[in-house]
Amino acid sequence: MVNYIWVAMTIIGIIFALINGNMEAVNKAVFDGAKEAVTLCIGLISVLVFWLGMMRIAEESGLLHKLTRVFKPLVKLLFPEVPTNHPAMGYILSNMISNMFGLGNAATPLGIKAMEELKKLNGGKDKASRSMVTFLAINTASITIIPTTVIAIRINYHSSSPTEIVVPTIIATVLSAISAILIDRYFHYRRSRKG
Repeated sequence: MVNYIWVAMTIIGIIFALINGNMEAVNKAVFDGAKEAVTLCIGLISVLVFWLGMMRIAEESGLLHKLTRVFKPLVKLLFPEVPTNHPAMGYILSNMISNMFGLGNAATPLGIKAMEELKKLNGGKDKASRSMVTFLAINTASITIIPTTVIAIRINYHSSSPTEIVVPTIIATVLSAISAILIDRYFHYRRSRKG
């Protein structure tokens, strides 16, 4: 559906540019946008590679394992249906830690694997289980300690203080994660009372 919306917006924009005689401005915007996108991607790659390397070091040194042990009791409270040593638990923890460090690209495959494992626990049903809904809510509103991508974008656009976004990001993501958990629990409670 989103693809149709983008195509419609593009076609409408080109038609209006033709009618108003602004095709030259549209062409310039297309080429400038493409050039800026490449520059932005290269800037993002360097920061993401750095933080992915840091995650790898944390994994090799055992720090990642220690972090998962610290967060395991909390995650067990959020996902009581998932057995403690089930692979889904490991993927959920790894996804949450990757998101905390702002590594959405690293977190995405882990999130997909977590969902696959949660679907297996759900008997392969197409209807989402309580754990799947909770995981989606937490993953979407994930707590971020180091917003790597935003910092990279701010560096790329020559911000005088690219890391000043860290504290507001922590506050906003903590509040969004708490809200997501409370809303998830509220709807679960409502469903369980009806059923």
